[in-house]
Amino acid sequence: MFPKNTIIVEDRGYFDFTLMLNRITAINTFVTRIKTNTVYETLEELELPEGKNEHIVKDEIIQLTSVKAKECGISEHKLRLVHVYKEDENKVIEIITNQLEWDALTISELYKKRWDIELFFKAIKQNLQIKTFVGTSENAVKSQIYIAITTFLLLELIRRTVAKKAPAFSNFVAKIRMCLCFYLSLDYVCNTMREGAKRIRQPSQGKLKFNGDFYSGNQQLSLYA
Repeated sequence: MFPKNTIIVEDRGYFDFTLMLNRITAINTFVTRIKTNTVYETLEELELPEGKNEHIVKDEIIQLTSVKAKECGISEHKLRLVHVYKEDENKVIEIITNQLEWDALTISELYKKRWDIELFFKAIKQNLQIKTFVGTSENAVKSQIYIAITTFLLLELIRRTVAKKAPAFSNFVAKIRMCLCFYLSLDYVCNTMREGAKRIRQPSQGKLKFNGDFYSGNQQLSLYA
């Protein structure tokens, strides 16, 4: 459960009639993708502005009519279904929400931003070791998440303002982590230290040579230049 007027943007894995009804009861706005086998009835098709938002294919008010929808009570509520064309994937995605008043473009952009948020938390989990927690209470978990987010923002700020080039975030974090124990300026770490490991070249001191039969027991190991 979330506080009143919370906007919840979630992927299709959270598409559930009971959960959607709970969002409506809590006066929350949910934005998610509808499942392809969902049964619904179109109550009204909204007009689309001419010459604007041409990637919005259709905008309609619907009512879920399946047996499960009627059993849980979600069928009694009007919902919004926005059909959006994704040019990069050449397909139409259908976004369902309980928000009936906002512009269709707003609904589309909200769901589009969900992927950016997912990438944001993916970067945090991969680079800041937040998969496991020192404490498991609500306060401890929130504190560690806030610390990770603050660390991420500080590192991203340094990467964008101090670094003359734009290194990959994962490489940049690894470099900062290795330099924490040394008294180095940020300018030196970001712009002077080069990324990547180099092979150590050993001086040619000679070659190993086996004399005799290796299996004879009389072999000798000699070193010659």
